[in-house]
Amino acid sequence: MDTKAVTGPVQNPNATTPAQQPSQASNVPLQATPLLQPGQQLGPLQPTSNLGSVQQTSNPAGTYQQPNPQANFALQQPNPQTNSGAVQQPNPQTKQVPFQPSNQQTSLVPYQQPNPQTNLGAWQRPTPLDSLQPSTLLSKLASNATHQLIKGDRSMLTMSDDNALISHILGSHTPDGRDIDVKPLLRLVEDILRRATLTPDTLLTTGSQTYLDPGFDDKTHHTSFLATLEALSYTIDRIACELAYKALGGTDAHQTTVAICNMVSHYGWDAKLVLALAAFGLNYGEFWLLAQIYSTNQLAKAMAILKQVPGIIEHAVPLKPRFDALNDLIRTILEVTWCVIEFKDLPSIYITTDVPALASAMTHIPTAVYWSIRSIVACASQISSFTNMGYEFALSTSEAWELSTLTHKLKTILEHLKKKMEECVRYIEERRDIESYQMLVELFKMIHMDNMRVLKALICPRDDVLALVDGTTKKRVNLDVLRRKNVLLLISSLDITQDELSVLEQSYNESRLHEMRLQSPYEVVWIPIVDQLIDAKQTHFEELQAPMTWYSVYHPSIISKASVKFIREEWHFRNKPILVVLDHQGRVVSPNAIHMMWIWGSHAFPFTTLREEALWREEAWRLELLVDGIDATILSWIKDGKYIFVYGGDDMEWIRKFTRQAKAVAAAVRIPLEMVYVGKATKKEQVKRVIANIVQEKLSTCWQDPATIWFFWTRLESMLFSKIQLGKDEEHDLVMQQIKRVLSFDREGTWAVLSRGSSVLVNEHGSILWPALFEYEQWKEKVALQGFDTAFQNYVASLRGNSHPCCRFEFSNYAGKIPEKMKCPECHHYMEKYTTFLCCHDEGIVPSLLALTTNK
Repeated sequence: MDTKAVTGPVQNPNATTPAQQPSQASNVPLQATPLLQPGQQLGPLQPTSNLGSVQQTSNPAGTYQQPNPQANFALQQPNPQTNSGAVQQPNPQTKQVPFQPSNQQTSLVPYQQPNPQTNLGAWQRPTPLDSLQPSTLLSKLASNATHQLIKGDRSMLTMSDDNALISHILGSHTPDGRDIDVKPLLRLVEDILRRATLTPDTLLTTGSQTYLDPGFDDKTHHTSFLATLEALSYTIDRIACELAYKALGGTDAHQTTVAICNMVSHYGWDAKLVLALAAFGLNYGEFWLLAQIYSTNQLAKAMAILKQVPGIIEHAVPLKPRFDALNDLIRTILEVTWCVIEFKDLPSIYITTDVPALASAMTHIPTAVYWSIRSIVACASQISSFTNMGYEFALSTSEAWELSTLTHKLKTILEHLKKKMEECVRYIEERRDIESYQMLVELFKMIHMDNMRVLKALICPRDDVLALVDGTTKKRVNLDVLRRKNVLLLISSLDITQDELSVLEQSYNESRLHEMRLQSPYEVVWIPIVDQLIDAKQTHFEELQAPMTWYSVYHPSIISKASVKFIREEWHFRNKPILVVLDHQGRVVSPNAIHMMWIWGSHAFPFTTLREEALWREEAWRLELLVDGIDATILSWIKDGKYIFVYGGDDMEWIRKFTRQAKAVAAAVRIPLEMVYVGKATKKEQVKRVIANIVQEKLSTCWQDPATIWFFWTRLESMLFSKIQLGKDEEHDLVMQQIKRVLSFDREGTWAVLSRGSSVLVNEHGSILWPALFEYEQWKEKVALQGFDTAFQNYVASLRGNSHPCCRFEFSNYAGKIPEKMKCPECHHYMEKYTTFLCCHDEGIVPSLLALTTNK
């Protein structure tokens, strides 16, 4: 397009030579040449003169063109097919001088030195400072340059393959091993961006007040940080100048990104990002600082007017899409930066680059760094458009779309990196848990001066955490309150029942009054094992903890995964409560003393394995073992030497026939007989209906309190587990054989135990016991010769010999330590293992032990 000569006086003071200034990194000195010679007058622009535009030429990157002294310049409309703002040299004999740019890989626009003899054309008369007219030569040229930059960005953003782009910075990535802690610098930059990132609503009021956070505590001014900042300040300034210069000149964003990466080629990926952010923070913070204080500071007001800040603030609401897009992109850049730093901070002792998750992340970090720096360049361009072109240009363009596109690109990268970070964290936690678990295993094999080392490793290793709650005062206390004491660790899930807690509390209170308590002090600590503590479980936990009179862990979350694994694998915790006893040196003296508490209560103090063995040596298969401490009436019957039938099951028809026939036989042989119904280990609802019928029909005595029935069966199960835990010989242990039979009979259906006083005469399944009573006429003659006891026992044995039933036991996964093998109490052969699924929905809980009678 032909240009027209312009004559007349100088009218536009904002117009400048559209030549691009070189990067601050340039080492070529530019000689200052006066624009006007003494006595020279501003002459009219000649039609034949050309004012070259800043243009991407075919000249090699990094060359400096010396203009012809005889050349005259005139205004020329830039070619729309070129990058606007380039200086075009009309003289083909232009001399080229080597020029060192900020980066040798950056295609820099040549700078044209004006000729002193050149008539620069007409200038407009200066306008008042308040008059913010964006229609200056600089605004027009910069507008075109910025549009070219955006067009270049748009083409790059739509590229499906980042490899070509990333290869540029990978080639320049030559870290020299320097390790810089950039987190303090990033926190400082983050604070700058946070205070500078304003919304249009706040912009309308920032002109009249100063934004200051009174609670801000500057923690970055430490000696080490200041030394680091001093070493990095030169690089930060270089990048800041590069951003400002390239944003104004309209240089391709990719070229600028590569140039910045070359400036920080010797730094790690995290440092590259932080340095680029710090440089952007200088320019960005300066702009908004003026916006915040220009109305209260005269110097700031003059500078703000030069940068057209009042106009931006005045039109803040229409500019909201631009501000929102800019703020969103800045926040995303910060998130990516922190994510990259997190990858650097991953402990190499637990994870290395051969781990797939970290290897994948490391291949994507260069991409994240490239697009983050490129986004910083885009943000810098936006600020330049504000300060150099004013609000009219900002309102008339669609750069907000470009910022949103970059934000989407970065968020996609960030989402992938976060996913890999989660995988890396899980991997590290698993490695740490394995290490902590092995440490616990070794700790419990060692001998210690006191119990603190094992307790801290198991519960909470941090000394600054008050890990326990005192049940008496309800205040949090340190683990030191347990030093050199015997500690009973009550380990349970949140499914522990109030019945269990009541029995434990009774035993706990009684044993604390024991005379040996003074010589062997002990404490109970509740350790709740919770896989995931949701709000409902949190409430339930607090309800369980509140009435406890002993110590408890203040919150389940402080129990580490390694400790939970150790408790489950080494102490065989399966959600049913266990009571691990540690002596004053932290040694395990009982892997589970809860069975002793169920069986003998406080009499089992001090709850050690040695005490458990001693108590079993004193026991025999007698009725007191089954009902001791449960029913005082039965104990009085035992003292009176009465015959006692203890029976159970849920078959109401069998119960009617059994009780009536038993009473008839007792009347026939003239023996005092008492009968008591003890329910079942399961099927609570059916048991309630059976009890109601027994009471209504007056068939026998029965336990009507569900807690009493529960405790009876819990003690019976505990006897079996106690024997298993001690590793007793099943075949020669009469007590264990009889306990197994009762549990097996209960699961199959009906059963009964007949005793005379404390001596047990018969322990039999209902299918055998009922016929024996019903067929009394066949063996009544032997009663006169052998006595009732022997005659009845022999006839029952003959019936059992004919059927010879065998047993199978089913242990729930919640039952604790399950034996590797068991013998049938009937035939004494080893039983086979099976997996069985049983529905217990009518119970509301899964029973701790199930016994099923089938063929072997």
